[in-house]
Amino acid sequence: MLAKLIQLYNVQVHYKESERPALSEINLSFQQGEFVCILGQSGAGKSTLLRTINGLQLPSNGEVFWHDTSLHQKNEEQLRKVRREMGMIFQHFNLIPRLTVLQNVLTGLFGYRSSFKSLIGWFTKQELEEAANVIDAVGLTEQIYRRVEKLSGGQKQRVGIARSILQKPKLLLGDEPVSSLDPGTANQIFKLLWELHETHNLLTILNVHDVQLAKKYASRIIALKEGRVVFDGKPADFLEEDFVNTYETNGSLS
Repeated sequence: MLAKLIQLYNVQVHYKESERPALSEINLSFQQGEFVCILGQSGAGKSTLLRTINGLQLPSNGEVFWHDTSLHQKNEEQLRKVRREMGMIFQHFNLIPRLTVLQNVLTGLFGYRSSFKSLIGWFTKQELEEAANVIDAVGLTEQIYRRVEKLSGGQKQRVGIARSILQKPKLLLGDEPVSSLDPGTANQIFKLLWELHETHNLLTILNVHDVQLAKKYASRIIALKEGRVVFDGKPADFLEEDFVNTYETNGSLS
């Protein structure tokens, strides 16, 4: 039986500036080893769901549990420690352009180190070796000392992935991690994410727009529409009518 890492009970998120809740009646649980893709139009609540999972957004109602402990019961310092176990990959990379690949990847360790050591850039031999290993795992060894601003979009996303993996997370989150990339590069990045997911036995939850990528790599698809779950199941069961219901379009899955 796989361990449940995250449970959401009747979660609602309502922003003050919006008449409609960003999330409504969300009841979901996620297990170690799942590769989950979240589908839905822009504004469907995908990003809010990820922020609620990692505690950056507390629910207006309901509760989120991490390892059977409510995030509501944790103070900011405790939440910070929880987030160390949650790697995050961003749509627009969130890297420091003038730093090298190695320096950017090493920022993934900041949650485990003193502020002083991080500020002066002091790292142990073991930390440097671990960073070099994850950089090799994402195929960027030859770029390790190159400044990130000189890299392609696909290479920058690989840096972001390496940074997250260096955290040794139990949960890997991605907010549209391939939407700014061309289709070929997007497929390469998704394949890399899946391989790292398998190697490290992670729970991976990714927001995506590309239904075909989700159906190709995910073990589970969740579709959101206007803040509510309208599909939760296996990729093979996400059919034409589910696509239309999710996106309100006359398009097709093919």
